[in-house]
Amino acid sequence: MAHDQPVKALVIAFTDHAAAAVYSINRLQPDSLCFVLPERAKSLVESDVQPKIEHIPRRWDWVVLAETGEFVSCYQTLAGLLPDMLHTWDVQPGELVVDVTGATTAMAGALTLATRSLSSRIVSLVPAREGQEEDRIDIAGRSFVWTQVNPWDEAATIARREGCELFNRRLFAAAAKLFREIETRVSGGQKPLYRAFADLADGYDLWERFHYRQAWEKLKMALKALEMATLWGGPPGLTSLLPAIKPNVGFLEKLIFDPAPVKDLQASDLLAHAGRRLHGLQDPEAAMVSLVRALEAFAQRQLFKQYHIKTWDTQLEQLPQALQETCRSCWLEDIDGKYKLPLQAQFRVLAGLGDQMGQVFLREWPTMKPLLDAASHAVLGHGFETVKAERVQQLFDVVVKLSGANETSLPKFPALSL
Repeated sequence: MAHDQPVKALVIAFTDHAAAAVYSINRLQPDSLCFVLPERAKSLVESDVQPKIEHIPRRWDWVVLAETGEFVSCYQTLAGLLPDMLHTWDVQPGELVVDVTGATTAMAGALTLATRSLSSRIVSLVPAREGQEEDRIDIAGRSFVWTQVNPWDEAATIARREGCELFNRRLFAAAAKLFREIETRVSGGQKPLYRAFADLADGYDLWERFHYRQAWEKLKMALKALEMATLWGGPPGLTSLLPAIKPNVGFLEKLIFDPAPVKDLQASDLLAHAGRRLHGLQDPEAAMVSLVRALEAFAQRQLFKQYHIKTWDTQLEQLPQALQETCRSCWLEDIDGKYKLPLQAQFRVLAGLGDQMGQVFLREWPTMKPLLDAASHAVLGHGFETVKAERVQQLFDVVVKLSGANETSLPKFPALSL
């Protein structure tokens, strides 16, 4: 007898073919076993099946069907009882095998549907055709062929589209979870592809939370796996996805390996983050927080790169003469004794040093003042008023103008269309 690797759980439909059931159980050697059967067949299991099982399952039970010929009745019974049983047995998605050899048509359909979330293989012994010699199995004087199919190999396409939709809505954690569930269920050859999709979603989720190094490592792994997948074809749209991922990997690499205390690309990333929050997630409150931080980061970058001024530890002699007394009296931290420049002061210093960014800030200040007030009055600012998306967009446009940032050069997350 052929032996597969032992399986976590086997649900086997049974009516009267004891020898076929014995063969299936001994071949699969389940840790947990459940019979789905009519009441009249229970005694046959006890007399003709159980005594012949070579490796007794650690747990076993049965679900009794009142009407094995009615799909609705079968499904209602199975859907009501099987999930709790399998949960108690700690059966995870992909760990269940379903045997429909002894099933009526109604039982087979109901059982397949009721176990869809956990099963990764449906097996059956079918009568061998005349002249068919390959994979023949003789059971109780009859010839059969062992057949098996993984329904998820076909259903994965639909689930993959759902994962892509979650990804494109910037719900990266949910997309990663779904792709990993698909990975556990599909057959071996497809697993690396869905693992790569999950790593991709994890990478962008980490990026959104500013875990740059972990995001870079995830995206590198995903990119390499997806490049390998293209060699074997892969789903439609995969080849066009890679050129969108590669610049992101390069952007993160430059960001994390920049040794400067003020990283050159941080401000651009914050500005792009604000845009995704505003347009992707439709979350103006979070977008405004990121946007104000991006505005400050552009000032910090300019002050450090051009004048070696650290806004969190400023030296008085670095500042324009007209601002030194203000700094001494207003910007001194009493705990650590350091001078720390607030947002508006950073741009005033730039302007006092003759820097173009600071001068543009002063010119744009009448426009920016009410927008920054809106940010301050927002719920995630210092107030109790919900910020409006149009105010965020107005400030976004001003920050782009002020910083000289080119929107086309900001990092862009890809859209999945697979």
